Amino acid sequence: MSTVITVENLGKKYTLRHQQREQYTALRDVITNGVRNFSKKIFSPFTPHSSPLTASQEDFWALKDVSFEVKQGDRIGIIGRNGAGKSTLLKILSRITEPTTGSIRIKGRVASLLEVGTGFHPELTGRENIFLNGAILGMGRAEIKKKFDEIVDFAEIEKFLDTPVKRYSSGMYVRLAFAVAAHLEPEILIVDEVLAVGDAQFQKKCLGKMEDVSAKEGRTVIFVSHNINMIESLCTKTFFINNGSLKGPLTVKEGLLLYIGEFNKKEIAFKDKCLTLVKVKQLNEFIEITAEYNLDNKIKLPSLGFVISDYYGNPITGSNPVIDCQDHLVIPKSQGVVKVVIEYPKLLDGIYRLSLWFGDGSEDFIQAKDCLSFEVVNMVKKRQQPTSDVGHVAAKCYWEFS
Repeated sequence: MSTVITVENLGKKYTLRHQQREQYTALRDVITNGVRNFSKKIFSPFTPHSSPLTASQEDFWALKDVSFEVKQGDRIGIIGRNGAGKSTLLKILSRITEPTTGSIRIKGRVASLLEVGTGFHPELTGRENIFLNGAILGMGRAEIKKKFDEIVDFAEIEKFLDTPVKRYSSGMYVRLAFAVAAHLEPEILIVDEVLAVGDAQFQKKCLGKMEDVSAKEGRTVIFVSHNINMIESLCTKTFFINNGSLKGPLTVKEGLLLYIGEFNKKEIAFKDKCLTLVKVKQLNEFIEITAEYNLDNKIKLPSLGFVISDYYGNPITGSNPVIDCQDHLVIPKSQGVVKVVIEYPKLLDGIYRLSLWFGDGSEDFIQAKDCLSFEVVNMVKKRQQPTSDVGHVAAKCYWEFS
């Protein structure tokens, strides 16, 4: 596969101005400051003077020393927290923003969908905007006409085709914009988070279309989303951006691990709280959660409730000794260890989140949501005891034919 995008030492710097203003400024204050500054310039014209409204400046690097290559037909997922630099990178690749440092080489036509309504004229109809966008991409009228019916059918806006797009809903905007970008045959398709505006059915339709144009037609797709399911189902590689720095190319799993957090961590300390240490272990078919507690006063029932979720946040299992009425756990101590052993289910390979609740049945001392992430790796799989590899829980299955 040939290289279609080459980025070398890319950097983008913005200048932030911090205006020093009073909480409330009246007209008399503006006049007084103006007269004062004018008189200072008259009596000492060569001396620099500061004003209460003087702005301090600060350089902010949205991207710094970013280098990577993208091959033809790649489906790249760019992930990172809000403000990490994802949208800035896409705007530079789309030639909307110029870089401060570095260079970019792009081979082929680029179609981008960065914001709702990008590239549309609000006064023009949907039909007219299709031809406008095609012309912007450098396509002739005959080429656009050839794809016109497919675009309208995909966007499902035939009824509103001759209506000005300023009267479209945000969902209709996105449907038409994506249909135009995907069907007018760009070599590189860049899509930001705008698909989140559409409904679930349309999102699934868009993912299928992007996969088709990449796998069957050899086009390159660069996709930004916070939806982990969409990244996992569409992309073949990922780039992770954090504070303007880029890591990649990575596998989808490696990128998601960086995005979600530090997943190889299996214990956590709670400073200045009643839980001082929490550990998670999986031994054969058992999961063991151990929590050390230290309180000022003695407690009747050191109750440790838990919820285990997958890394999308969907709960898998959980329990609470108060609800389960386990009176034998009564230990009148101010410090000690609470341990819960989960006999079933056995978790399959993957990354999981642990949420904890700790109290004495009458008072909550701590509620920690997603306080710990851990990874389960089952190194040995016995053939004589087969387990399911679908979902999160390993289920022993025994088949009988008659």
